Amino acid sequence: MAVLFTVCLISSNLFATKVFTFWKINLPGAVIVFPVSYILNDCISEVYGYRKARLVIWMAFAMNLLVVLLGQLVVWLPGAAFWDGAEHFNYMFRMAPRVALASLLAFLVGSNLNALVLSKMKVASGGAGFGWRAILSSVVGEFADSLIFMPIAFWGTPVQTLATMMLAQVTFKVLYEIVILPVTALVVRKVKAVEGVDAFDNDISYNPFKIKDI
Repeated sequence: MAVLFTVCLISSNLFATKVFTFWKINLPGAVIVFPVSYILNDCISEVYGYRKARLVIWMAFAMNLLVVLLGQLVVWLPGAAFWDGAEHFNYMFRMAPRVALASLLAFLVGSNLNALVLSKMKVASGGAGFGWRAILSSVVGEFADSLIFMPIAFWGTPVQTLATMMLAQVTFKVLYEIVILPVTALVVRKVKAVEGVDAFDNDISYNPFKIKDI
């Protein structure tokens, strides 16, 4: 789940460089894959607890940053005389750093809020109502994520268009999670049974920077 979570984050940054229109609504390509990372975040937080989720979030952050830096390095390399793909390659990876910056900031805030809300609600409810906890925590996380990501990644876009994209993105992601919730719940039950783990975050630190506290 940690590996898939990381792959979803990295690929979403690349996919975000394309904007597509769906029913007259403009959306970044990242909406196709990014919701999966929130579903995985819910699974990791529910089974292993906030501290493990925090570790996975920072690991994904580091790997994403590495891809961005390596991509920028490749952009700087002189292209071969016969290669005619420089314009398209450079467009994607020159935009990627700004998209990545927006994504990384939004990801750190949104993912940590998602894990934190799910964790606190689990303790408060005694572990009941996973479905409601998964949806509400995602609403909080996705809203914070979009509020940070969209203005930075698409700076210069008309405010009305940006607001519509933000609302559409949050709505799409939350609906995505609601539709896939039975699968998420099934995965959580199976992982708990196989691993023999069902963490409750009693008396832990929710400081997002205490990475070594696992």
